[in-house]
Amino acid sequence: MWLIRLCRVLLLAGWPLAAFAAPAPVVVLTLDGAVSPATADYVVRGIGQAADQGAALVVLKIDTPGGLDTSMRKIIKVILASPVPVAAFVAPGGARAASAGTYILYASHVAAMAPATNLGAATPVQIGIGPQREPESTPGKPAGNDRGKQKDGTAKESRKSEPAAKDALTRKQVHDASAYIRGLAQLRGRNAEWGERAVREAVSLSAEEARKLKVIDVIARDVSDLLRQLEGRRVTVEGKEHVLKLKDAAIVALEPDWRSQLLAVIADPNVALILMMVGLYGLIFEFSNPGYVLPGVAGAICVLLAMFAFQLLPINYAGLGLILLGIAFIVAEAFMPSFGALGIGGAIALVIGAVILVEPEAAAAGYNVVLPLVVGISLASAAVVFLIVAMAVKARGRPVVSGREELIGATGEVLDDFAREGWIRAHSENWWARSATPLARGQKVRVVAREGLTLSVEPEQPVEHRNNA
Repeated sequence: MWLIRLCRVLLLAGWPLAAFAAPAPVVVLTLDGAVSPATADYVVRGIGQAADQGAALVVLKIDTPGGLDTSMRKIIKVILASPVPVAAFVAPGGARAASAGTYILYASHVAAMAPATNLGAATPVQIGIGPQREPESTPGKPAGNDRGKQKDGTAKESRKSEPAAKDALTRKQVHDASAYIRGLAQLRGRNAEWGERAVREAVSLSAEEARKLKVIDVIARDVSDLLRQLEGRRVTVEGKEHVLKLKDAAIVALEPDWRSQLLAVIADPNVALILMMVGLYGLIFEFSNPGYVLPGVAGAICVLLAMFAFQLLPINYAGLGLILLGIAFIVAEAFMPSFGALGIGGAIALVIGAVILVEPEAAAAGYNVVLPLVVGISLASAAVVFLIVAMAVKARGRPVVSGREELIGATGEVLDDFAREGWIRAHSENWWARSATPLARGQKVRVVAREGLTLSVEPEQPVEHRNNA
């Protein structure tokens, strides 16, 4: 009994301390620039760290022109599964949440924008490829404003606004993106109709217009103003209602660490391509000249980094295969010269592979191999092929310096007197020789033929005899 009373006293004594405990912190993440594998990794790990710290809210500051669909969906998945509420905040003034940023904004528990910002233009990037025509409109009415319904309840305008020239793949991508953003809007109670228009018609909104159309929840000047407006707001997290308690909460900014910065560098297709080529040539040099060590070590590291980057990016593996085949052909030209056939074919395969290396989705989002790099690769490959062919032609015109052919015509010295067969010394080696005439010790002879390990020799004419001739 006394133990129970003691526990009660301790609990009552600790209650005032709990009441004055520091509030849970607010974690701020910054998504600045294109949505890439590096930014996705940073956001995913940042939300995970916020959950481990027991944060009250994650503020995701957004300023992006869009990016890769795969990276965007990775971010959205972690937001939807996050045990910590996430507030997407388009800031500072002048920022935008275009394309992929719009989807992330719709997926967040709270959507906020700073004044003088905008969002929208969420059309899949492949729509920009190929011929298009303007959406149909009636006189006096802008296209996209008439939202009349057909008998089945579907929107006429969205169907009319789709260019007739779109192929089946593009239509599938548009419908998939429209359904995706509509599902996010219905989950968060936002304007699903405008979200679909942002996908199908690439429309955009300012902050004030977005709030009027219930696309966003709050307009705030900065993070502090946002937290003040969100104090006491109810949000649904993992199916449960959650009240935001943000008063006096500490603001903790998580900056990208070395891992995210490294990913941002190597996840560029141009850097990945350079790493792969440097790595492969380093390994080839090491295998051709064992013992140098450094080219092999550096080559192995570069190849592994390049493979890691290709695993993150939407790569066309046919392009990667052409690049590897081109390098193999160029190397083969060095070992079995075909006077340019293998080398030129390898250079062509290398250039074509570099051009088609990145999938159209990533290329349209800015993750493509730039033309100067392709030109540089082609010139470097042509220079290597030209050097190999020139060396092969030059070597073909040189006299033989080793082997059986070089031994014919070489001079030697008789080691002992012999009448038909005996020992001579030629090329610093002792050979068994055969002669039709007797030879004396120290006499100079010339090799005229070879049969296995036996040389046929004849006496070398004295110098004065050759001069008289």
